[in-house]
Amino acid sequence: MNEALCFHCSESIPDSVVLSAMHGGKSHRVCCIGCAAAVEWIVDLGLADYYRLRNEPASRARSRLADYSIWDKPGFSALYSRHDDDVAEACVLVEGLRCPACSWLIERALRSLEGVHDVSINVLARRLVVRWNPARIRLSNILTALARLGYVPHPLQAAALDAVSQREQRDALKRLSVAGLGMMQAMMYAVALYAGAFNDMDDNTRDFFRWLGFIVTTPVVLYSAQGFFAGAWRALRAGRLSMDLPVAAAIALVYVASLVEALRGGGQVYFDSAAMFVFFLLAGRYLQMRARHHAGDTVDALARLQPALAQRRCGDGRYEQIGVHELRVGDVVQVSVGDAIPADGELLSAQCFVDEAMLSGESEPVLRGRGAHLLAGSFVTEGPADLRVRAVGAATVLSSMLRLVARAGSEKPRAAIAGERDAARFVAVLLTLTALTTIVWSVIDPTRAFPAALAVLVVACPCAFALAVPVALTRALTILARRGVLVVRADALETLPQVSCVLFDKTGTLTDVNASSVQVQTREGTSAAEALACAAALEGGSRHPFAEALRVAATGLPTRSAASLVQHPGAGVTGTVAGVALRLGRSTFAIGDEAEDTSALVLADSHGEVARFQIGEHLRESALSTLSGLRTLGTRVEILSGDAPTRVAVVAAALQVTNWRARQSPPEKLAHLAHLRQSGECVAMVGDGVNDAAILAGADIGIAMASASDLAQARADIVLAGNDLTGLLLAESVARQTRRIMRQNLHWSMAYNVAAIPLAAFGMVPPWLAAIGMSASSILVILNSLRIRIDPPLPLMTSNRVAIA
Repeated sequence: MNEALCFHCSESIPDSVVLSAMHGGKSHRVCCIGCAAAVEWIVDLGLADYYRLRNEPASRARSRLADYSIWDKPGFSALYSRHDDDVAEACVLVEGLRCPACSWLIERALRSLEGVHDVSINVLARRLVVRWNPARIRLSNILTALARLGYVPHPLQAAALDAVSQREQRDALKRLSVAGLGMMQAMMYAVALYAGAFNDMDDNTRDFFRWLGFIVTTPVVLYSAQGFFAGAWRALRAGRLSMDLPVAAAIALVYVASLVEALRGGGQVYFDSAAMFVFFLLAGRYLQMRARHHAGDTVDALARLQPALAQRRCGDGRYEQIGVHELRVGDVVQVSVGDAIPADGELLSAQCFVDEAMLSGESEPVLRGRGAHLLAGSFVTEGPADLRVRAVGAATVLSSMLRLVARAGSEKPRAAIAGERDAARFVAVLLTLTALTTIVWSVIDPTRAFPAALAVLVVACPCAFALAVPVALTRALTILARRGVLVVRADALETLPQVSCVLFDKTGTLTDVNASSVQVQTREGTSAAEALACAAALEGGSRHPFAEALRVAATGLPTRSAASLVQHPGAGVTGTVAGVALRLGRSTFAIGDEAEDTSALVLADSHGEVARFQIGEHLRESALSTLSGLRTLGTRVEILSGDAPTRVAVVAAALQVTNWRARQSPPEKLAHLAHLRQSGECVAMVGDGVNDAAILAGADIGIAMASASDLAQARADIVLAGNDLTGLLLAESVARQTRRIMRQNLHWSMAYNVAAIPLAAFGMVPPWLAAIGMSASSILVILNSLRIRIDPPLPLMTSNRVAIA
């Protein structure tokens, strides 16, 4: 008697369980209440097509769902989700996410929930990014709905990442091992058959070796090649042609035809060709998976940087070990040598050396002095270091980088979409050519029809064509990430070589702030310390370099808190400190003094100016080299700044920039961008402030510094994680290489098929040689993509340490 399997998860149904669920007007048996509820909910949502599109059964739904309320608790929520006004965002690892049908189901089911704004999924990485309105729905409700579908959510932690990766590698290796063993055994029997053809082997011995070949090939076809059949069937049910279709067709034809020939005792059998075909295909895909995991290791390493524990200082001076999710802004923590920093904070110790390699691409530990901003995920190499926590969990720079990477992984670049579309067309042409080859040879010589058609089907499989773009992009994104250049949108690598003009912001982009040279002028009756404390409170949540300089200058002063903070992009900030309404920003914003040409920040209350802060700057070391390198490539360079003309002029002269604009508001920057684009320019913008967000989004390529505001990073296509402008030249070089390699891959794939198909059609290529050629073409594409590398850097032209008063 056949074993009863669950309609939802395909697990065995115990004899004692009598449960069913309705789908398509029919009653289907299920194994538990959880699966029954999952089927009913999917059908009620109008998503019953999931059961038609899926290629693997769903994970077993739990009859008793886990309690996900811990995700709503402030400490845990701060660690794994970010809240901005009325929108929150979280990235979670999803167990049981197997195929595009799973992605289709989850996206539509979660988007049907009231309060969910958006859902994006990366099937390969098993990641889900969800954005929702916390006032209308809780994250625990979203995750419960996800679990109700049979998919278990996990925090994005090192242990979960390792488990998913290890399971995928283990499964791939098992399938590859079975295919390898089967191929070797099948070839041994095939050699015996070929030798017997020349030595008058008797029929019984011949049939014996044929059936041995069948026995060792069957596990290869039914187990190792399972993914090809599932992928082809899924695509056909969705009305698409994928590269799995000719692969699955070739394997099935070889296997079935050989079985028929073995049963009728005539002709040749090709069991060895079937096993060899599967092995070489799986070997190519295993290399591709390893390359993807290698790239993923660079990205997932960011998630691994977050430590689980922290040493927090108590009121009596002792230190207690607590979970990172228990940290709060204002806590003082100590980080021992070799440990990772648990949160973004301000260094209280005299100095320490920190390793920021994974965050910035800087290979050597860097020296940080008292008041410096330390990043979560950095490692203390010489210490220990005491720091005051300024940002925890999802508010840290590390979490911002993780969100950017997650967003990049959930978006498919235009080149990859075009490649998939072209591959689908090629599959249609291939199937047509195979049919024509069969018809022609059936007329000329029927005995050669099947081998010739099979060779065409195998030799022309568009695996290499489909790999040409994604493998090259994966390689490019990986090596740039290692050097601190995060490509948030892969399409940027296509556009970057076309850029003809680069616009630079000044403060925080071309210049660094001298945090130790803050000069304060106050009105009578106000102390410099009091003014600094108020200014630091107003700028407490800003990443602008001037804001950090004010906070460093206020180190050691009594801490003030600000309320009712409102940022005014390109102008300043307003808020209330100790019940007094204050304005901090340009003089035109703070006191309405439009005639004054100064970059000093002015603090004002209802009675007028309270204090004036003059903050010194100097050129970044990499600024001159970067701009010179861009000019060498034929790219025009302009400075577009909101600062005073006198200060912008000093920077422009030092960097040999003739075209510059000062006192530019966000609308004026956008107007200049529109003018350049109307002139036919392809424009990139490099900036870091809130006031740069609009132009970063409007430019052909938006490039943000790591110190940029969250809004600026959210609008950028590339983030320079190390705040090193030379990353722009690295990205330019890699983008040009990537474009060249992608074209080479596509041209090679096309040339191979154009040359090989006629030979196969004329019967000059046996099926086993076709399998080797097809697999070799895919491996060649992968190896060619590995040639993308970081070129030797240009000689560093250190910028003169020009002081900008």
